[in-house]
Formats: sequence, structure tokens, C-alpha cells
Amino acid sequence: MSKVILCLILGYLLGSLNFAIIYSKLRGDDIRNHGSGNAGATNVLRTYGKLPAAVVFLLDISKGVIAVLLVRWVFGTSLLECSAALGAVLGHNFPVYYKFAGGKGVSTSLAVLLTLHYPTALVAVATFIVVVLITKYVSLSSILAAVAAMVAAFVFFKVNEFSVFCFIIGILCIVRHHANIKRLISGTENKLGQKRKD
Repeated sequence: MSKVILCLILGYLLGSLNFAIIYSKLRGDDIRNHGSGNAGATNVLRTYGKLPAAVVFLLDISKGVIAVLLVRWVFGTSLLECSAALGAVLGHNFPVYYKFAGGKGVSTSLAVLLTLHYPTALVAVATFIVVVLITKYVSLSSILAAVAAMVAAFVFFKVNEFSVFCFIIGILCIVRHHANIKRLISGTENKLGQKRKD
């Protein structure tokens, strides 16, 4: 249990490095004061453009990958890898360095899924791409990708530490998109490439 807690904390501290906030601070700004108020790559895309968004996305991916690979190298057990992965996602969503106001964890979740079990990640990515191409809603695509990952993990593994991990981050992703869900229902959610309605 002590190793589980240690890996969870390690992942959390790495995950708490929010590169959307770091980038905006380097510009003398705060991404949380713009658009959706979310400290993630999609809001960076809408606020600052494609290149900054791509850089933030890649850095958000890297912290999740590093957390899992570091634990894999030191301990090499699935439970501890999942613990570090969960910590990274929680850190991105609730970063200790930024008063627990972070992003929605989509890119970090994708990163750890790719590192832990890439077939599950590919199911999620395929779902995201299909939905975003059809609807142009990034939020809806993220939510349905999270659901697809939960289902895929259960199909691949039934109930084990990985499928439980996927269930937890899937539910967390849906909950973190609660404001988007309200806007989707009311028809006021922004589509990809559309200027945000303030």
C-alpha cells in the first residue's frame, strides 16, 4: 500500500505541472481568464493559436508518459503503473501548484492510456476522431472517447486494476465536462473552429 501511495503522489506532482497555465504566465497572462476558463490545450487553441496548443498538448502528454514509465522502470507492476497514471490525471485536473484549478485531463488521460495499454487508447482515439469529424464538438468527442475507453478496458480485461483505472478517469472526464454537457443540451456549446461565444 505504501508503494501505491508513493506512485500516486509521484504521478500527482508531475501531473500538477500545467503547461497551459505555464505558457500563459510566460506571456504575462492567465489562460483561465479566457474562453472557457479551462487550463487545457483546447482553450489554448482558441485563445493563442495552433502552435501554442500543439506544444501544450505534447507537454501534457509527456508528463503522463514520464510518470508511468518511471514507475515501470523502478517497480514494474501494473497496479503501481495505474496508480502513477491516476495521480498524473488527478494532478492535471487539480494541480497543487495552481490552487487546484487545472484542465479536464483529456490529453494526460490519453497519454497514460497509450503507455499502459495502447489498444484501449486506440479505441478512444478512433471514437474521438469519428465524433469530432461528424459533430465538430471537442467536448462531446472527449466524453464519448472516455466512455469508449471504459468499455474497451472491460472487454479486454474484465475487472482488474487497469479497467478500474479506466472507469475512474472516464467518470472524472465526464464530471469535468459538466458545464460542456449543459451547453450541449442547451445548444450553446462551441464547435471546433468556431469563435467562443462570451
